[in-house]
Amino acid sequence: MSTIDVEKLFQGNRRALAKAITLVESKLDKHRQQAQGLLEKILPHSGNSIRIGITGIPGVGKSTFIEAFGMYLIAQGKKVAVLAVDPSSPVAGGSILGDKTRMELLSREENAFIRPSPSEGALGGVALKTRETMLLCEAAGYDVIIIETVGVGQSEYEVASMVDFFLVLMMPNAGDELQGIKKGIMELADALVINKADGESINLATQTQGQYQNAMNLLHHNSFWTPLVKTCSSVTRERIEDVWEMIVEYYYAALEEKYFDKKRARQNTEWMRRLMHEMLELKLSQNPQIKQKFPQLEAQVTSGATTPYAAAKQIIDLL
Repeated sequence: MSTIDVEKLFQGNRRALAKAITLVESKLDKHRQQAQGLLEKILPHSGNSIRIGITGIPGVGKSTFIEAFGMYLIAQGKKVAVLAVDPSSPVAGGSILGDKTRMELLSREENAFIRPSPSEGALGGVALKTRETMLLCEAAGYDVIIIETVGVGQSEYEVASMVDFFLVLMMPNAGDELQGIKKGIMELADALVINKADGESINLATQTQGQYQNAMNLLHHNSFWTPLVKTCSSVTRERIEDVWEMIVEYYYAALEEKYFDKKRARQNTEWMRRLMHEMLELKLSQNPQIKQKFPQLEAQVTSGATTPYAAAKQIIDLL
């Protein structure tokens, strides 16, 4: 892989950015070292964006919402990057065309950058690469980074742990028991946005809004911000600006409370721990003695000849 032109990256050159992301996503050891070197260089130039996580059950209209929201932000003079965390896509490169066609208008915009997640590997690996991609996008001058969860379950927690503002999209059907969204995810949410609030669904959306606002007030959240419930229509593009105004309000309130820096610092230390675990696992899998010993120990644990603890201890002692 040819070297990355860092100056071009800082100027927002899309090709340099795409190459840098490909380097970061590579699994080759020499590329990993180059990628870390690159990340060290760009780190002082990152961190200047607002990072927004977006989730919601399938069918809620995430892509349409992100496209409408992205187009609105670009009209406000912002540069927008959309990154997807999709641990569930088993086909290598399978999601790239999907993402481009899902957000056709947005992907044609000069000031938008859409990147699907690396499609294989465990969730931790995907989330890690997304986090590093986010730093590269910030260094390339993107003001708003949108991280979309495509998978369900654990990916919401992963995304919430790397963004400043976490938004959950909902459907306008009042009374449907939280629409299959876990309570834990509701507690992570900084806002709920009821999408598809148009046509005959407007009254229903308003009813749903009231119910969810009551529910949100009962949940435990960080002190300075009570999560809000908004309605919008991605199709007619109505009240999209309300969503952005709310995020801006949160941003300034968080800055005033010095919550922002604390949250990012906490996220960074969590990531350091995660990386440590990943590096240890990698070291274990590459160690020749362990490679040889592992199948024997696994067989002994399976047959009950030794305990899992004793087997694990032998492996760690070898390291």
